[in-house]
Amino acid sequence: MSSIELGPQAPPHPPLGALLVQYGYIRQENIDAILQYQATQRIRFGEAAIRLGLVSAENVRFALSRQFEFAYLRPGHEGSQISSEVVSACDPFSGAADQIRSIRSQLMLHWFDKLQGRNALAVLGAVEGEGRSYLAANLAVAFAQAGENVLLVDANFRSPRQHTLFGIQNDIGLSTILAGHRHSDAILRVSELSGLFLLPAGALPPNPLELLTRATWQDFLVRARSNFDMLIVDTPALHCGEDAVFAAFKTGAALLVARTGVTPVKALANPAAVAGAGAGALFGHHLDSCCGQFSSGPRW
Repeated sequence: MSSIELGPQAPPHPPLGALLVQYGYIRQENIDAILQYQATQRIRFGEAAIRLGLVSAENVRFALSRQFEFAYLRPGHEGSQISSEVVSACDPFSGAADQIRSIRSQLMLHWFDKLQGRNALAVLGAVEGEGRSYLAANLAVAFAQAGENVLLVDANFRSPRQHTLFGIQNDIGLSTILAGHRHSDAILRVSELSGLFLLPAGALPPNPLELLTRATWQDFLVRARSNFDMLIVDTPALHCGEDAVFAAFKTGAALLVARTGVTPVKALANPAAVAGAGAGALFGHHLDSCCGQFSSGPRW
């Protein structure tokens, strides 16, 4: 049977054994013993290493995630400043992370299309404490895990949180850019998570609404859309002012978050009115607790 060439091939991934050595789970001299046991038992390399007591199942799963380019933090989060609230990175096999991936899937099926310009999304909420920053951060990680180059932007000039969630400085950021100061180092690569970039809010301005109404916000969005596969914008609560409305209007799409016991019922009566009817597409999701447990799927 002849083979069929499907096009350019990606460079081969390192073998599992090499990755286990790289992350310090086994030593180079262990590989021969594992290969011999694997051959006699006719099992996979990772299973052989586990049976020999050299690694744990979690060690193998982490190495496989690197082999298949599914980035998440090492168990225990050694050396990472990323908050445990970012469950898609810290606990990617949990129910909460599964729910984040479900939202990502729905967005990809029903909305996401970079060629059509549908690759920028603002996350909105009526009041503080609904989980906007949590959802924005975890969605950004989930899209990066799907192979997209993602820019997470903190446009919350009232009470920004993304720099805290990812453990970075907030000296310069979006406010710096919108004020007309060019800073090539404002956008930061999240080194532990391939494909994820973060633009923190920066110094809190005295005129947050005015900054988001400037042409520099629109210019920034145009450049970001073309340079990244996906753009996710965190915003302040709608009750704080019109900042979030302007952010969503220029972004072109919004995901409206509601949370049991936090979001006023009247805020859900007319979601389009809550969001200022500015976004070209409006989606919704209901958070059931602060831990990110979702009571049901997105409303589309």
